[in-house]
Amino acid sequence: MTGPAWHTRGVAETLAALDSRVEGLSPEEAVRRLGRHGLNELPRADRVSALRILAGQFENVLIIILLLAVTISAFLGEVLESVVIAIIVLFAIVFGFVQEFRAERAMEALQRMAAPTAKVLRGGRELEVPAREVVPGDLLLLAAGDRIPADARIVAAFNLRVNEAALTGESVPVEKQVDPLDEPGLPVGDRINMLFSGTDVTYGRGRAVTVATGSGTEFGRITGMLQGVEERRTPLQQNLDRLGRSLAVAAGVVVVLIAGFGVLRGEPLLEMFIFGVALAVAVVPEALPAVVTISLAIGVQRMIRRNALVRRLPTVETLGSTAVICSDKTGTLTRDEMTVREIRAEGVAARISGGGYAPEGQVEGAGTGPQRALLERLLRAAALAGDAHLTRERGAWRLHGDPTEGAPGGGRRQGGAAPRCPGARGTAHRRDSLQLRAQAHDHPAPHRQRHARLRQGGRRGDPDRVRPPRHP
Repeated sequence: MTGPAWHTRGVAETLAALDSRVEGLSPEEAVRRLGRHGLNELPRADRVSALRILAGQFENVLIIILLLAVTISAFLGEVLESVVIAIIVLFAIVFGFVQEFRAERAMEALQRMAAPTAKVLRGGRELEVPAREVVPGDLLLLAAGDRIPADARIVAAFNLRVNEAALTGESVPVEKQVDPLDEPGLPVGDRINMLFSGTDVTYGRGRAVTVATGSGTEFGRITGMLQGVEERRTPLQQNLDRLGRSLAVAAGVVVVLIAGFGVLRGEPLLEMFIFGVALAVAVVPEALPAVVTISLAIGVQRMIRRNALVRRLPTVETLGSTAVICSDKTGTLTRDEMTVREIRAEGVAARISGGGYAPEGQVEGAGTGPQRALLERLLRAAALAGDAHLTRERGAWRLHGDPTEGAPGGGRRQGGAAPRCPGARGTAHRRDSLQLRAQAHDHPAPHRQRHARLRQGGRRGDPDRVRPPRHP
């Protein structure tokens, strides 16, 4: 592990080492540190120019052979054949260039749109600043659904859990603590008093002091390692190159054989050579590059419909060539969505169709009147007792928080409750949140209805632990 072992230090020691305070940095000090440490951004690769993308289309042995065939055909006076081959080659080059150019610019646009923000405490005041302006020593304020902008040491945690799957592969949210740890060499996944850039808060809230930004974060270290990885050609590119070399050898053999046999029969050498070259050109499959490009473009369009952006056409074939995916973590390869499928309450068993968090689906077996109202109250209580909430972003429903907590909200929408009660909580306002019997995972969550001035409490936890409240 490089740098100070922040997870072994206490809160006071960490703040002192960073010259920070519990009320955060002053705005002036934050500006000075931003100038000293730079923006909180990972190193970006150089912008790929249009000329470079165009030049990449010629890194294909078949394309080079076809260009030679165009030249030779034109030299031999085969104008029609040379024009046809030129059009096919031009189509393959332009089509591939347009696809990759659009994908590259779309990636840049997505990066500009993403521009995350962070809540920090500066001079005792809570501010929301661009995540790229977070500096070492900044005090971060975190709640469920927040993306952690930098590596930080936790100074206060209230039932704080963080999804670190993007960094460690652990699919289960990690419960965090404040106390220092003893071993300096602990792996990243075991530093439970640390927060890491790029991970997400799924539950609870907390405060943390920033210890590293940009390239100094764990994600920055991984990015630096990836920059040294040599880029390899895809299996399709290797196969096409192999085919191109084989065709080139075959064409050369044809030229030599035709010219040799012709000379042995007494034919003029130049005439036999030209005849052999003409046969060699006929060996080359002119339409193959265009067919390959169109096939890959169709695959790219299918990926786009599944919300996956592909920068380079051959990458699609690489994904298709994957035979085995090895994963040592349960749930790492899932969509990280949980859906309510069946509800049982006081003799009522209802099934909910649909998937994910979109308001698509129907409730079956819920009955009408009191039975349906009972299920509605149950789903509402489950949604109120959690911290997760759903938002609609760019045409898709996105969950902020723990998927287990978001499932009841999705169930309410699929069951048709969304029009009457926008959002997971609707008109309810949380008054307080209490953690009781933590080992039993019970969580009473009192709420108040704004319009009716009614108070109600929700309790969630393991089914064998949660009990109905007893009235005297």
